[in-house]
Amino acid sequence: MRRVFTFGAVLMLAAACGRLEDVGKVPDFSPVQEGEEFRAMMNQPLPVALEPEQPMSGASLWSGARGSLLGDRRAMQQGDILTVVIEIDDRAEISNSSSRSRSGSESLGIPQFFGIPQRIDERLPDGASLASAVSTDSTSSSAGDGSVKRNEKLTLRVAATITGVLPNGILQIAGRQEVRVNFEIRELLVTGYVRPADISRQNEITYDKIASARISYGGRGQITDVQQPRYGQQLADILLPF
Repeated sequence: MRRVFTFGAVLMLAAACGRLEDVGKVPDFSPVQEGEEFRAMMNQPLPVALEPEQPMSGASLWSGARGSLLGDRRAMQQGDILTVVIEIDDRAEISNSSSRSRSGSESLGIPQFFGIPQRIDERLPDGASLASAVSTDSTSSSAGDGSVKRNEKLTLRVAATITGVLPNGILQIAGRQEVRVNFEIRELLVTGYVRPADISRQNEITYDKIASARISYGGRGQITDVQQPRYGQQLADILLPF
């Protein structure tokens, strides 16, 4: 038992030492050069089949090339950047109510049966009689009420990078955004798969068109640290059986 307490004390001390190193320091940003977006933009993009450009007439001032004013500038290959628009406004409200009631009574008496009840009554103690031999009453009731109410609203925009192109043409995207305010970092992470056809002419795509979407919006720093329960409290919640 002493070894267990010693081991737990060592773990808590090690965790506390790690936290003491951050006292008075702002949280660091994640290294940009280590993310999937940076590696995707550094690698040579895979060749993609593009529609042949239509020959322009000699009098035309515009071309259909991708870099021209009228060209298609939507992200389509590894390393390209597009904008993910996140507008979540979900509401759900469920209410259930149920009730049940049951009542029953039974009575059995033998007032007359060839005079036998009267003869038996003579030998019974005072107040006892077979006139109403058996009488039972029962009642039961139950009621239940439950409700669920949820309201979520989130509006964000983040730039994501195409990190890969699947064999069927689906684009794999990943985006990360970090904003530091004083001693708190708010970070937004977006990953998933999109179809090139769902990307708008403004090079934007909404979150509801992202397959296997993983959206994370949170933070780290002093405010987040204060909101977390202490290690001792977390251990007590796990170990205590009551």
